[in-house]
Amino acid sequence: MNDAASAPTPAPAPRRARVRAPELVGKGGWLNTGGKELTLADLRGKCVVVDFWTFCCVNCLHVLDELRELEEKHRDTVVIIGVHSPKFVHEAEHQAVVDAVERYEVRHPVLDDPELATWKQYAVRAWPTLVVIDPEGYVVAQHAGEGHAHALARLVEELEATHAAKGTLRRGDGPYVAPEPEATDLRFPGKAVLLPSGHFLVSDSTRHQLVELAPDGETVVRRVGTGERGFGPGGFSEPQGLTLLPDGKVAVADTVNHALRVYDPETGDVTLLAGTGRQWMQGRPTSGPALEVDLSSPWDVAWFAGRLWIAMAGVHQLWTYDPETGTVEVAAGTTNEGLVDGPADQAWFSQPSGLAATEDRLWIADSESSALRWVERDGAGYAVRTAVGTGLFDFGHRDGAAGQALLQHPLGVTVLPDGSVAVSDTYNHALRRYDPATDEVTTLATDLREPSGAVLVGDDIVVVESARHRLTRLRLPEEAVRVESVAHRTQRAATDIAPGRLRLDVVFQAPAGQKLDDRYGPSTRLVVGSTPPELLAEGAGTGTDLGRDLVLADGVTEGILHVSAMAASCDDDPDNEYPACHMHQQDWGVPVRVVTGGVDRLPLVLAGLDG
Repeated sequence: MNDAASAPTPAPAPRRARVRAPELVGKGGWLNTGGKELTLADLRGKCVVVDFWTFCCVNCLHVLDELRELEEKHRDTVVIIGVHSPKFVHEAEHQAVVDAVERYEVRHPVLDDPELATWKQYAVRAWPTLVVIDPEGYVVAQHAGEGHAHALARLVEELEATHAAKGTLRRGDGPYVAPEPEATDLRFPGKAVLLPSGHFLVSDSTRHQLVELAPDGETVVRRVGTGERGFGPGGFSEPQGLTLLPDGKVAVADTVNHALRVYDPETGDVTLLAGTGRQWMQGRPTSGPALEVDLSSPWDVAWFAGRLWIAMAGVHQLWTYDPETGTVEVAAGTTNEGLVDGPADQAWFSQPSGLAATEDRLWIADSESSALRWVERDGAGYAVRTAVGTGLFDFGHRDGAAGQALLQHPLGVTVLPDGSVAVSDTYNHALRRYDPATDEVTTLATDLREPSGAVLVGDDIVVVESARHRLTRLRLPEEAVRVESVAHRTQRAATDIAPGRLRLDVVFQAPAGQKLDDRYGPSTRLVVGSTPPELLAEGAGTGTDLGRDLVLADGVTEGILHVSAMAASCDDDPDNEYPACHMHQQDWGVPVRVVTGGVDRLPLVLAGLDG
């Protein structure tokens, strides 16, 4: 008898149950649909990519850019649906969502979900998260974070082939309807700088240009740039920060091009100073010749201590450019997102977005932690300190002692003549003031609309009112404005976890046609921390496994788990000695409460579906 024939037939692998996609609902209604309310039934026959995003989140903005190519290439088979799921109170305002959709040129339907109804139905835990729904209405994939464009493209091609063969694919135009453009001289300007001529230079972010204005702050003198997204000559892509260099030229944070440029007001010339046009990802160089090192969403720039400092919002760090060597390097931050002070190389930032320098301090608007912070000399190096702010999920509008004062997602800082600091408190629509001499916070002005920066002009301060598309001149007040105090926490619900041991699992399934490649060492990384640090008795730190047993400390009943995961997957082709590799990464800040009866396992999906 043949032994092989007599061997038992292996049982087939269990098949995952198909999950119907929950309906898309949101109290704020639909944008970019010409007023039509969409349902999943309207999208049947299409490959649907649902993008859970919020406009404060730089990683969400990265994903918007990653999706543009997919959106264009598969226009007749793919529908991208943005589900706006707010973190901050301001982001729950409908007009703010309308503004953000225009500001970032979102060219697909967007559901405004201020109460996170659809977020909860899809069990989303992080911004951004992408969910793929097949033409029959079933969820087939979920990806958290950024870096998934290649995997999505492969999956869409497979879905197109499968459902074309089944007859369930419907080709044709999607439901996107472009809104009518509005004529204004500026459109969502980002930052401004006062030129030696007395003119203002403004980053006209949505129009991808720089605009020079006369001293009145209104009359356009000239425009710089083509007005179209682009990395080549004359191109900008959502430029933001500006600062004067010692030679009178202006450094420009060309944010979505992941680059720095220099503008010469005398000649009108623009040159590339740093960056390659590619976004920096984990594993790539963090120092070297400026034109050979990738950057990640530089949001602001300032001249401090003989170097150009860069608020690298995309990786929660500060970098510097050294004009003597023509090199860039990391100056502060670990890439972990949070609020941790100390030596510069150990500090954590949360999307630094505004910079202003004095002789001895570099002030920072650390937007996602609603914080005002600074860098100062500390022996041979630098240290990071916090003036205002407590963490990722606490924010509001409260004046008084800095230790209990609250901001809401500030984007700009300006040093005032008396040594105090004006803070463009963006989501509070206010200009605030922090005085280091008294350690007090006051309010200088309200009724601004998303102020994102400000410039001193004599006794006046000129504020960039981004969502009113203008510069607004204010007399610096002698007395503070009295404002009723409000405090908020993000409405995202905390996860109830049981005391003692907690199993953390980051779920990652390599996309079709790819595999984890360990030929040159581990291809995954997991970093775990907490706020407060005392929340974790065991398990904090860095490792290469995507699962870890955590032990919660006795006596700490709530906090935030900070989890950062990375996985590199490479094309699974044994005949290719140098397969293409793709980086997937995400940071989670998970609010938790320690309660009897809570869960003892916390799954976080990086890519795949958690069963």
